[in-house]
Amino acid sequence: MKRYLALLLVVILFAVSCTPAGTAEDHIGGADPEAPKVKLGLVTDTGGIDDKSFNQGTWEGLVAYKVGAKLEEENVKFLQSTSDADYIPNLTTLAEEGMDLVVAPGFLFEDAIKQFSTDFPEQKILFIDAAVDAPNVMNAVFAEHEGSYLVGVAAALKAQEAGKNKVGFIGGADFELIQKFEAGFEQGVKAIAPEMEIVIQYATAFDKPEEGQTLASKMYDDGVYVIYHAAGGTGNGAIKEAKDRRENEEDVWIIGVDKDQYEDGIYSGGDVESAILTSMIKRVDLAAYRAAQAVADGTFEGGTVEYKIKDEGVGIPAENPNLTDEWVNTINEYKDKIAGGEITVDPVPSRVK
Repeated sequence: MKRYLALLLVVILFAVSCTPAGTAEDHIGGADPEAPKVKLGLVTDTGGIDDKSFNQGTWEGLVAYKVGAKLEEENVKFLQSTSDADYIPNLTTLAEEGMDLVVAPGFLFEDAIKQFSTDFPEQKILFIDAAVDAPNVMNAVFAEHEGSYLVGVAAALKAQEAGKNKVGFIGGADFELIQKFEAGFEQGVKAIAPEMEIVIQYATAFDKPEEGQTLASKMYDDGVYVIYHAAGGTGNGAIKEAKDRRENEEDVWIIGVDKDQYEDGIYSGGDVESAILTSMIKRVDLAAYRAAQAVADGTFEGGTVEYKIKDEGVGIPAENPNLTDEWVNTINEYKDKIAGGEITVDPVPSRVK
């Protein structure tokens, strides 16, 4: 794990210094090395710190702040949760260790944050993906349905090119938040191909890669061409299934979530070949970074901040090797229409209306 974190620091430092202008990454930077040396703690959900998705992305935001502010190693730490029973004990441990900011990534923390924010009213808390009304809680929520619309467009364009008419969605669990991913994906697909079939499957949890692989295998066997997953660690199994099939020269694709998962989709067919068509970026790293900076600056306050397409809080990666320039232009046209209010993306999927 120490080796992993050391490598992660190098990767993030390189990314912060080399990210092209005009992207949301521009907002990660500018940490003042002379600012107070804050202590930052994160409690993972059951997906783990290296889930290649939600927890990892949030952690990367804290590590990026650590690098910019030149914090000591012990100033930034995480505690791993193996079940929801670990949430309160882990949050409490960080508070008792004197963390200036405690971060809880994921809506599954909601009940725990309600209790924790009351038990420790002076503790500054960043809660990601839902909202708790407390003066010491900064809530960061995202327009996942808007970003998912864009990858729905990508999936439909790719399927059309291949002469396919079936795409799929895998959610980690059938909660209202994950339904937002489904809803946006559905509307993006239908914007390009109104008659295209969309297969929907939900797993039982976010930390079951074997289940994710099983669901993806069945979908591909049933003729699904592109799968979009919003399933955290469970989605890693779906990515593995796509990689295995592409390695065996089967033409299938998968779309990543939360962070750019292109590298996670690379298979032995070559060091530049990936099963990831594109990814729906959700800037949890930006939310974590900004919260850390607010604590250091003395500007932290409770309330809710929503990250939308117009804020570049959700979207697709800057680089998309498996999308044509024409497709990227089409996706950006839809992005501009959503950002400008010409298109309103419904956060509720049609199946639950």
